[in-house]
Amino acid sequence: MTDQQPLAGRTVIDLTNALAGPYATLLLAGLGASVIKVENPATGGDPARGNPPYVGDDGMSLARSEPDDMSVSMLVRGRDKRSVTLNLKDPRGRKVFEDLVRDADVVVENYSPGVTERLGIDYEAVREINPKIVYTSISGFGAQGGGPGSGKAMDTIIQALSGVMMTAGEPGEGPVRFGLPIADTLAPLFAVIGTTSALVQVESTGVGQHVDVSMLGALTSLVACEPFDALDAVGLPQRTGSTLPRLAPFGLLPAADGHIALCAPTDEFAHSVLRAMGRPDLISDPRFHGRDERVQHADELHDLIRAWCRERTVAEALDALTAEGVAAAEVRGPREAVRDPLVVAREEAVPVAHPRHGTVTDLMATGLPIRFSAARAGFDRPAPALGEHNDEVYRDLLGYSEQWIAELAENKVI
Repeated sequence: MTDQQPLAGRTVIDLTNALAGPYATLLLAGLGASVIKVENPATGGDPARGNPPYVGDDGMSLARSEPDDMSVSMLVRGRDKRSVTLNLKDPRGRKVFEDLVRDADVVVENYSPGVTERLGIDYEAVREINPKIVYTSISGFGAQGGGPGSGKAMDTIIQALSGVMMTAGEPGEGPVRFGLPIADTLAPLFAVIGTTSALVQVESTGVGQHVDVSMLGALTSLVACEPFDALDAVGLPQRTGSTLPRLAPFGLLPAADGHIALCAPTDEFAHSVLRAMGRPDLISDPRFHGRDERVQHADELHDLIRAWCRERTVAEALDALTAEGVAAAEVRGPREAVRDPLVVAREEAVPVAHPRHGTVTDLMATGLPIRFSAARAGFDRPAPALGEHNDEVYRDLLGYSEQWIAELAENKVI
């Protein structure tokens, strides 16, 4: 293990806002890239800076009371990034942008399709300046634009269009929105995979490229990964509520003081469940002995297990099931889950710090859930204030004079 990070020495120009784009650049920062976050001074920067709750000297609150109060969204997504302000609508701002990308490795943007062309900062323009650039776009429906419905893309819209809302919940009930913004957090993963793959290719070809990831495509591709078409074709329900009959016994079961998750799709596991229940006699029952038979009688089997679970606490049910080697676990809430000692030890969830007030009590944030045997990954610096690194980037990195920086600031270019 060394202190070297996998993307150390790479520079990323971050033009992203909200969640999908900033999460992608957060991951790149955690992998060691130097991320320069470009924010519009006229609008107050990334709109996530205005997302409540906020953290200040007195802790968390729903309203900002002091100038240095920072939104939890920015505290989490802004880590290990440098913030500069830049008005890309101003010709002088575009010239500054050209200077930024000239020696950069990556640009990441999540503007609506067509915006970068209007601003003159699209891939075609950038590659004229830097042919090796990897230019990554994250959008709702793809860089070509368009899309179903209004053509506006937010997480709930993408969930609705992807079909994922109709894969959960009870049969015959309304669609179920995932509590986790799954489209906004899934697309960035594919964007990082595409970006790092393109960087590898640059090393062999010397030529960069445009990496184009859509939120709808990312989420729908995972929906297509499950055999919903096949299930429909053979008459199996696609929405089954808390259990999954085609893998019976499988699903969520109520205990006396909570719920457990049970996964026992094979004969070995299913028979072990029956032994844990004190019903080894049911192993030879023709309804439950083989997998196909269990699927045909899934409702009966799940009813038997529910009745057994309801009479026991979560701990008692788990003790009996795990003693027989069954895959089972408690259903936990987010607060408890992100404080799991194993997760914390592996830095998959980590404490978060305010840049002025230090570690925020009672607040955990996403870590970088990748462990390397010969490299380091993770976050070392708190999120920046808006434009905090203007001098460092414009003077030290680009070599601008104090006079020119002052003129840009006076004209609200930065």
